[in-house]
Amino acid sequence: MTDFTEEDLDHVLQNQVDLRHRLVSKTMEEVQKIMKDLTAEVSVKDTRFLSIANSGVHNDNIKDQPALLSKWTALLRGRCAFNPAIQVLTPTLFLISVPVKGLMGYKERRTHQWRYYTLSGSRLLSPVREPEKLHQWLELESFANATQEWQDATVAIEGDIVPAKVVTVFREQLEEAIKSCSLSSKVSILDSAGSVVRVAVETSEMQVEAELVPTVELMHSWPKKARWPRLLQRWPSAERARCIKSFGFNLMATSNYHWLLSFSRAEQVLLGSIDEDGGCRRRCYRIVRQLKEDVWCPGNKPVITAYHLQTLLFWNCEKYPGVRDWKNLHESVLRLAKKLHKCASQRYLRHYFIRSHNLLKYTNTNELDDMAKKITEFLEKPGTYIH
Repeated sequence: MTDFTEEDLDHVLQNQVDLRHRLVSKTMEEVQKIMKDLTAEVSVKDTRFLSIANSGVHNDNIKDQPALLSKWTALLRGRCAFNPAIQVLTPTLFLISVPVKGLMGYKERRTHQWRYYTLSGSRLLSPVREPEKLHQWLELESFANATQEWQDATVAIEGDIVPAKVVTVFREQLEEAIKSCSLSSKVSILDSAGSVVRVAVETSEMQVEAELVPTVELMHSWPKKARWPRLLQRWPSAERARCIKSFGFNLMATSNYHWLLSFSRAEQVLLGSIDEDGGCRRRCYRIVRQLKEDVWCPGNKPVITAYHLQTLLFWNCEKYPGVRDWKNLHESVLRLAKKLHKCASQRYLRHYFIRSHNLLKYTNTNELDDMAKKITEFLEKPGTYIH
C-alpha cells in the first residue's frame, strides 16, 4: 500500500487524534487547576504577579476588558475552553505564561543602546550583547504608570526591568507556594539552564513538565518590528487582522537580559477561527501533528513542537488562502507534510509575525536531519503510516 484514502484519514481522526485530544484535555485540566492555585498563592505574597486565572482578556485591570472578552469569546466560539495562558507544546510539555501586574500604559520607544551591567549589578568594560530579532530590552520609562515595586533593585537595574531577576523572585515565591498549598507531592521544581522555571507535575495519567514564564501582557499594542499583515495578503481578511492586533502581544522573561516577544493570543484567534469557510485546515493540522508526535519527531522535548507546526500552518493558509485549497483533506495533509520536510531539510522556518527570525536557528541539526529522513519515507509510502 503506497497511498491512503479519505476513509483512512477519518480512522486516524476518530481514533488516534481524538484519543490524544481526550488525554491532553484531561491532563491540561489538572495542570490548569494546580497552576491556578499556585499562582494565586504567589500573587497574595507578591502583588507584582497575578494568578493565571487573570491572564489575557480575563485580566480586569486592562482597559476595555469586558469588550475585549466579549470579542474574544465570539471569535473562538467555545473552541478554546482552557486558559489562554497555557500552551501545549507536546502532550507532556506545557508553556505557562504567568501575568504580571503594576506595569500600565506601555508605549514603544527607542531605548538607549548600550548596557554595561551584570545581573548582580556590577559594571562591565564591554557592553551586554544586543537583543536578537525576537527579543527586546524593557525599560521602566516605557510605562506611563509603573508601581514602586517594579523600581526595586530585586527586579530592575539602571532603569531596565531585567527578566532573569524577575524570574528569580518568581521562583522563590513559587517554592513557598508549593509548600503552603501542600502540593509538594504533585509539583517539584526542576533544575534548568538559563532563566526559566521548570516544574514536574504529577497528574492522574502521567508526569508532565511545565515551563512557567513571568509575562508582561500588552493589550492594544503591536510592536513595530512585527510588520503584519503583509502587503496584498489575502489571509486572514483585513478586518480579521485588525481585530487580532487589538489583542496585543506579550513580553516573556525567557532569557537573562532580553524579553521575548510572544503573540500567543493572536495565534489562538487565528487557529480558533481557521475553518470559518468550511475548510479542512484544522483537521489537516491535527493529522500532521499526530504523525509528528508518533513517527517523525517523538519524545518529550522534540526539535519540532506543536508551535512550529502551527506556524507552518499559518504560512500555508497565507500561501493558499482560497477555500478550494482546503477542501481535499488528502491533498492538504500531503502538502503540509512536504512543507514540513522542506523546513527540516533547510533548517529554516520563519516566525509568522516577525518573518526575519528563523525559529529553527538554534535547533539540533542532526535531529532535524533525522526527521527530514522519516518524512521522506512517509512521502514515498504514506499508506504505510495512515491506514
